[in-house]
Amino acid sequence: MNDDQLLRYSRQIMLPAIGIEGQERLLRSRVLIVGLGGLGSPVALYLAAAGVGTLVVADFDRVDLSNLQRQILHTTDRLDLPKVDSARRSLGAINPEVKVQGFAGLIDTDALPPLLAKVDVVVDCCDNFPTRFALNAACHRAGIPLISGAAIRAEGQVTVFSGTPGGPCYQCLYPREGQTGETCTHNGVLSPLVGIVGAIQAAETLKVLTGAGQTLAGRLLLIDALRMEFRTLQLPPDPSCPVCGPGGQGLQSQAPAPH
Repeated sequence: MNDDQLLRYSRQIMLPAIGIEGQERLLRSRVLIVGLGGLGSPVALYLAAAGVGTLVVADFDRVDLSNLQRQILHTTDRLDLPKVDSARRSLGAINPEVKVQGFAGLIDTDALPPLLAKVDVVVDCCDNFPTRFALNAACHRAGIPLISGAAIRAEGQVTVFSGTPGGPCYQCLYPREGQTGETCTHNGVLSPLVGIVGAIQAAETLKVLTGAGQTLAGRLLLIDALRMEFRTLQLPPDPSCPVCGPGGQGLQSQAPAPH
């Protein structure tokens, strides 16, 4: 690291759990963020500020006025701009050293392998079940940790799927059958809630990359913002899961891009 980097990341380097070695790991890391909305905004901003070397950001959508209540990565003067391009501007402003690679296409079985290539961690910030299931299966096949977050109304959740054998996956938590795919568009969301969930996802990502602390792997963090209560539940693997259970190979599926 050079002198400017030592100064920029000094408050993080001071942490015994990270130090210079951990910061150097971050500078060498590549993280894929799927979705640049309410969750992806704080995730991307905090990971860029923390010095993650390369951020691969994926979102097909354009900035809409209804996004600005919660999607702090974007601004009023960027209405109708592709979110990937808006993200480049914000992330470059907060840390010009971070490399930002954008993907504005569909997240499907053809797109996922190249997106996952050489990525250390994937952060799921999308808002629909098909994309989440596709990401989960692809990350499980590749053995890549997946940081999962969700927020709707005033409730949120975060967990970490380690990508290692024996641990649970997203489909253990949510079987594919019977999912309605609720979104903020139809149910609303408290603006700061996505910031809370996204910040926790960013923290879990930094912990996975540096080895600091204990991640949420095998646990599900539940947040009730109206009561400001946090609960943690154990999340065991489902032995009958078709993705991570015995004989599971992951599911080949096409998914729409995240919102």
